[in-house]
Amino acid sequence: MTQRLTSVGASLQELLQAAAGGNHAAFRALYEATAPKLFGIILRITQNRPMAEEVLQETFVKIWQNAERFSPEAGQPMAWLSAIARNRAIDRIRSEKIERNRVSGSDDVLERLAAPSSGDALTREALRACLSQLDAEARNCVVLAYCSGFSREELAERFKRPVGTIKTLLFRSVRQLKACLERA
Repeated sequence: MTQRLTSVGASLQELLQAAAGGNHAAFRALYEATAPKLFGIILRITQNRPMAEEVLQETFVKIWQNAERFSPEAGQPMAWLSAIARNRAIDRIRSEKIERNRVSGSDDVLERLAAPSSGDALTREALRACLSQLDAEARNCVVLAYCSGFSREELAERFKRPVGTIKTLLFRSVRQLKACLERA
């Protein structure tokens, strides 16, 4: 069995190298050899068949565009392909989550964070009061980071600030919120 896996690995490596050179037939063979496994990985992450099909297509576009970057010294071809599939699936889940949780204002977020069903109106009001003490940019960064899942890099791009500045802003804002909530 090990002999078979080794020959399959070498075969995938050759197919990747040929695809890197623009060989369409090699890319098709690569697709046929790996698509079922990659689809399984993606489906397990997305848990949504139509989304998984789209992500599989995006994955193979990325593989075609980046086939020349594969390095046999870095690892097995299937591991490299699986990493691309996994990352594409996670990126899709993250972007879908952000779209679903897109916020128009901090009041909407406060309502979701401390919903009346939680039975703690005092916490909701304390959070609202503490967030209102932050300046608008800090408040928006905190809300987008911790409620909508924006990364520091995405926030830096959105607010046209260096990533380090966003990191510091988030750190200070969260520290300020924590101190405020402890007093409340």
